[in-house]
Amino acid sequence: PRPPTPLQALTLSCVSFSSLWAGLVSAGQTVCVGGAERPCYKMAYFHDVSSRVAFGEAKQACLMDGGALLSVESQSEQTLEIKSTDLSLLQALRGISDGDFWIGLTRGGGANHTSTPCPDLYQWTDGSVATFRNWYLDEPSCGSEACVVMYHQPSAPPGLGGAYLHQWNDDRCNMKHNFICKYQPGETSQVRGYDHLWPLPFRDVTVTSLCVSGMLLLYVVIPTIPLLLLILVASGTCCFQTLSRR
Repeated sequence: PRPPTPLQALTLSCVSFSSLWAGLVSAGQTVCVGGAERPCYKMAYFHDVSSRVAFGEAKQACLMDGGALLSVESQSEQTLEIKSTDLSLLQALRGISDGDFWIGLTRGGGANHTSTPCPDLYQWTDGSVATFRNWYLDEPSCGSEACVVMYHQPSAPPGLGGAYLHQWNDDRCNMKHNFICKYQPGETSQVRGYDHLWPLPFRDVTVTSLCVSGMLLLYVVIPTIPLLLLILVASGTCCFQTLSRR
């Protein structure tokens, strides 16, 4: 048989990666609580820590799905969102391990705002002007940490600020976490180019021809090259020995 063309090889890589991704990610369905006038939420939880995503990737995934990274605009929404998040995750995962979630709060300003207190520089990426915050004790720590996660560490012992659960912490934007998207009333979730970031229960449509982005594909393929070469050499050696005995 003829060797596969580069296009066939790339397609095979995409199919294999999609199968692998399905085993790495789990989450609940879109959660809508409080009627048609209330926002809806989606949660993406990655079992494999190495497969979690940076802030920018999470933000883009939500945008491509018709929403935005979660903004929490009041204590009542925080309480409502926590209940819906816990219910969805509990139903989908049953024994979810620790794993923080990106929310849509990030620090702006930079050098031109040195006189502004650091906590006042944080803004919602969806344009919300809500000033509600739920920082953990002594947060935000600022410095190089400009993006925000919601703690989800049910197994961690309580710290000085209490349990590490649902309160907020600033983190470096290139760190890898799970994420939560928020959809305003009337917005329809439509999975498009970032379908590979979504667990199977999230998919509103079946996408069979979608290939992962180049960078994500490289992250997966390059580390496996030595293993593939080793398997190839071992297979060749076995075949050679078998043929030599005949």
